[in-house]
Amino acid sequence: MNMKTTEQTASANRKKDILSTLWIFLSVNYILCDVLSNMESAVLKGLIEGNIAGIEMNQGFLLAAGISLEIPFIMIVLSKVLGFKANKITNITAGILMTLYQVGSFFMGTAPTLHYIFFSVIEILCNLIIVFYALKWNESKN
Repeated sequence: MNMKTTEQTASANRKKDILSTLWIFLSVNYILCDVLSNMESAVLKGLIEGNIAGIEMNQGFLLAAGISLEIPFIMIVLSKVLGFKANKITNITAGILMTLYQVGSFFMGTAPTLHYIFFSVIEILCNLIIVFYALKWNESKN
């Protein structure tokens, strides 16, 4: 393997590492926001009653929530193992999807709490960073 190929491989691996790390950061933020939300008295009451902020906590909702949370988890792995083109497309798609999901969450149930807004801003920014980073990724410059 020549020096140029070695440098390109190292650069591509660094980009994969950065994307994977951003997905880890994002996943932790999603989890911590949910943990803090579960400390609110209204949410605790809603968990017992099966309805939080006007949203019924039924099997369908919980499945949809689980799927939406699985996206950043699987992106931790996919960002490391996919080749350039699939990696770029998957990161852009997942980043846009999760941004839309997070923005859309503001229009569900009651008005968001301060901690939810704080975490949402971080989550939206991180998703946009992932999208822009993946958009900038050029295979020839790996």
